[in-house]
Amino acid sequence: MSLFGRIFLLNAAVLSAATALLVLGPVTVSTPALFTEVLILVAGLAVVLVANAALLRFGLAPLKRLTRAMTTIDLLRPGPRLAAEGHGEITELIRTFNTMLDRLEAERGFSAARALSVQEAERRRVAQELHDEVGQSLTAVLLGLKRVADDVPEQARAELSQVQETTRSTLDEIRRIARRLRPGVLEELGLISALKALAAEISEHADLTVRRKFDQDLPRLDDEVELVLYRVAQECLTNTVRHARAGNVDLVLRTTPEGVELRVHDDGRGLGDSVEGAGITGMRERALLIGARLTLRSAPGSGTEVRLLVPAAGQA
Repeated sequence: MSLFGRIFLLNAAVLSAATALLVLGPVTVSTPALFTEVLILVAGLAVVLVANAALLRFGLAPLKRLTRAMTTIDLLRPGPRLAAEGHGEITELIRTFNTMLDRLEAERGFSAARALSVQEAERRRVAQELHDEVGQSLTAVLLGLKRVADDVPEQARAELSQVQETTRSTLDEIRRIARRLRPGVLEELGLISALKALAAEISEHADLTVRRKFDQDLPRLDDEVELVLYRVAQECLTNTVRHARAGNVDLVLRTTPEGVELRVHDDGRGLGDSVEGAGITGMRERALLIGARLTLRSAPGSGTEVRLLVPAAGQA
């Protein structure tokens, strides 16, 4: 029975009983009312109010839980659904809310998959153009500078040498950007080799020591899973360099009973009161695409730790 029906029947029963007592019984109300009559009316009113209050509190309790769920739900952190408890419309409302969450999570996952696929394709295109167009143009400039180096006057050779060095540094930087946009080593040599190259590159270009530890007996991973693991590690190391003010960072890839775990832990200043930015949101979206679980812990003085757990087959 619905909440409306129960409240209506309760009030109807009380009012019917009161009407029957007034019509058929010896109970009457004098003018002016006697003290005993007032006591009986007040007691009856108190019984009706207490019964209605108890019925409403019990009946609306599931709605309070639903309200809390609505205010705390996060599509990037899927959790257990609300139990469809209650009566009548309340149970149907909770079921409808759970169905809506399933649909929203599915639609967000589909949209995120398409967006990340387009993003990866665009990264590959930009990296290819940087390598083929800009890289070749700068290489041609270097060769031209080398040819004319012996024909310029002695006083201009120092400036020409400086231009050559600047051009060479720019070419190296463009190649490094292209590698970050499109990790060719991941496609050619696999995940562990790509992570080693990433750690070496971070250590070379930043004042940061990357301590790496990789299990060699990793299970076979899909190309999409390897790309997600690599991108999450890349984002974590980039955030560490930009924001953490850390001196050391641990990069661990290991096999656990639950699946394959990637852990990145630095000794920096932690997140503090800062909110999660686009980088962390992107990592959560990537984790959802492969059914993985991403957790982030941070405390002042103990740095930041990011864990990405890819469930083993059959445990997702």
